[in-house]
Amino acid sequence: MIGTGIFTTSGFLAGDLGDAYLILFIWVIGAICALAGAFCYSELGVNFPSSGGEYVYLTRAYGPTWGFMTGWVSFFAGFSAPIALTSLAFSEYVGYFFPGARQDAAVFKIGAGEYGIELGGAQVVACLLIGFFTLLNFIGVRRVARLQNVLTASKVLVLLAFIFLGFAAGSGNWEHFHQPAERTSSVWIPAQYAISLFFIYLSYSGWNAATYVAEELKQPSRTLPIALATGTLLVAILYVALNVVFIYAVPLEDMKGVVAIGSLAASHLFGREVAGIFSALMALSLMSTVNAMVTIGPRVYYAMAKNGAFIARAAEVNQRWHTPVIAIACQGLCAMVMTVTPFPDLLLYIGFTLNFFAVTSVASLFIFRKRPGWQKLPVVSFAWPLAPVLFILVGGWMIVFGITLKPLISLAAALTVATGAIVYRSRIRHAQGARSERP
Repeated sequence: MIGTGIFTTSGFLAGDLGDAYLILFIWVIGAICALAGAFCYSELGVNFPSSGGEYVYLTRAYGPTWGFMTGWVSFFAGFSAPIALTSLAFSEYVGYFFPGARQDAAVFKIGAGEYGIELGGAQVVACLLIGFFTLLNFIGVRRVARLQNVLTASKVLVLLAFIFLGFAAGSGNWEHFHQPAERTSSVWIPAQYAISLFFIYLSYSGWNAATYVAEELKQPSRTLPIALATGTLLVAILYVALNVVFIYAVPLEDMKGVVAIGSLAASHLFGREVAGIFSALMALSLMSTVNAMVTIGPRVYYAMAKNGAFIARAAEVNQRWHTPVIAIACQGLCAMVMTVTPFPDLLLYIGFTLNFFAVTSVASLFIFRKRPGWQKLPVVSFAWPLAPVLFILVGGWMIVFGITLKPLISLAAALTVATGAIVYRSRIRHAQGARSERP
């Protein structure tokens, strides 16, 4: 769960909301929604313990077209776009040392806002990082796994050290919590909350990951809700604490629009030299997120393709390295192309698309609970249907305002989903039918 969002989104929230307590409150709302979704996913995971997550749930609830679409969307919005986003965040932290690597130093800008693309040092650095981990994943997962263990451990340690030292030795000011910023958005706060929640949703994404290994758990009906709830609560505490440090360090007015918020906060708290150390460590932490997604994504497409539920070539394995090279390469190229998208637009695209499929997955509970033999978990049955209704209502609220206030990004997300349905109907289903007719 601990990835790009917490390193990058607070500067956008400062401009959109303009109030320290509204910023902290939205992280709490995100945690509550993630917890409600986690409980619902735990019931789905217990009843469908085989690997596959949303692919399994949506296929069983709505049919194979929906299952394929979630895999299709995973390629674009689940992995390729987040890889691009995290790599751009990495370039922002590198920009602390090399200003030309920042996105505001782009050499070419075509259009503006939702209608723009950017090319410059940030894209070069991001593409080099994506290319490095893509090539590394070609040659096998063992070396990558060792590297990932080191990077993940360093990420958690960096964040904990930043929080502790920020309060213990940092030069901050609690008055910053009473100094509002001039908002960069003219949208009514409740409507803006719906849009800003896409940033929060991305930051908490991963709360459902434990359901993917439900078949490997002992007593999953008991341990899975505990694992999901504990993980979500711990991350929520960490996120709120980090945002308290950010605001303690920097006035909201100075935070507005800053992507590398960790570097900015560190420079205010500790001075430029120490801030350089934290900037380097946070860049290293973002590398762990890129490496994890580059590694995991192709295995999802590979598993689906082996079952005839994805593009067939994604299931091809290199004879020398025994890795799905084609799937890895396609994901890497797609992520590189996506780096030209402005950072906040990419954030919203990912949040909008993933939110849609999370909502449809939680909504499937209303279908499954009518079926005989369905195992109902007490944590979901308590005050039923409070948990799924809360998650669906908030998610639906986000979708409505997303379409209203960010029409182009919403259209891009809708087209991603729609093209998945078209590809399945025109190619995959036909290929499956041809295989089933063979003697």
